Amino acid sequence: MTSAVEQLRRRGILGLGGAPLGNFAAAMDDEQAARTLRRAWERGIRYFDTAPHYGLGLSERRIGAELRYRPRDEFLVSTKVGRLLVPRVPPLDRDDDGFVVPGDLERRWDFSADGVERCLRGSLERLGLDRIDILYAHDPDQAWDGAAREALASLARLRSAGVVSAIGIGTNSTAGLEPLIRAGLVDVIMLANRYSLLEHSALDAVLAPARDAGVAIVAAGVFATGLLSTDQPRPGATYEYRPADAAVIRRTERIASICADHGVPLPAAALAFPLLHPAVAAVAIGMRSPREVDEDLERFNTDIPAGLWRDLVSAGLIPAGAVPAGPTSRSPEEPPDGAAARS
Repeated sequence: MTSAVEQLRRRGILGLGGAPLGNFAAAMDDEQAARTLRRAWERGIRYFDTAPHYGLGLSERRIGAELRYRPRDEFLVSTKVGRLLVPRVPPLDRDDDGFVVPGDLERRWDFSADGVERCLRGSLERLGLDRIDILYAHDPDQAWDGAAREALASLARLRSAGVVSAIGIGTNSTAGLEPLIRAGLVDVIMLANRYSLLEHSALDAVLAPARDAGVAIVAAGVFATGLLSTDQPRPGATYEYRPADAAVIRRTERIASICADHGVPLPAAALAFPLLHPAVAAVAIGMRSPREVDEDLERFNTDIPAGLWRDLVSAGLIPAGAVPAGPTSRSPEEPPDGAAARS
């Protein structure tokens, strides 16, 4: 197990996801981004995830502007390769892939050794760092058949050279991950939207083999792209980036009702749920403001009674296999402002 993965497991951390800092779906200015990152640091957050994809490098630049002057051994940073940024000719007025930034660059799939190294060099320059703790192949399932293995071969060479500490895949899909885990090709997987209070498809397909192989899972998208981010579903709430349908809203309302019976806000349960599984080492969520940092840390540090999980299992809302045998009540622990501990 690499040192970066050991640190994830030792801390059981809440990480800051960098997509909002790349102006995903809505713009923020540099000052708001800086204040958000500073507040996260002040509150004890020490894992920061980003990618060239996020705002065509904007997220990396903003995160780097805050981290490059921090003690390097005090934080973990992950970024991703596979989408190489190249000039767009002619440029667009605005990026066409969900980020509110100028469209002067475009993303080109490239998981070759040369493409991966070029992508990493660009990330290091934007971040202003000399190394990356965790480097993910970003959505290889969306590129072409075999892209994951090609990417991981390139990443393994970088790990051997000491340029990165841990390697893995960042994806929204569970497809094809188990063979890579069992072959020993990954140290860590960032899995978005596939393991939450509403979605359990990764439990047997990914988390079980990861546990057996000692592969760490970073759960992302645990608020289900919005539906689980409030105590009760709001009108127009999104699920899987689309307006939630009536059936999933009803299911969410049932979960929220049981949470309320135990005095637990729904978002707090959503943050805690993935970390019940021994394969899940961290949860990463996007934060857009200092206020969101404070709110998310309060949720993360909420005491979750074991009875909540038992009642959700009894109601058929989460699988029994998601809840370990024995006591599962959790209370906040000590590291800075509680940001770094759920073990």
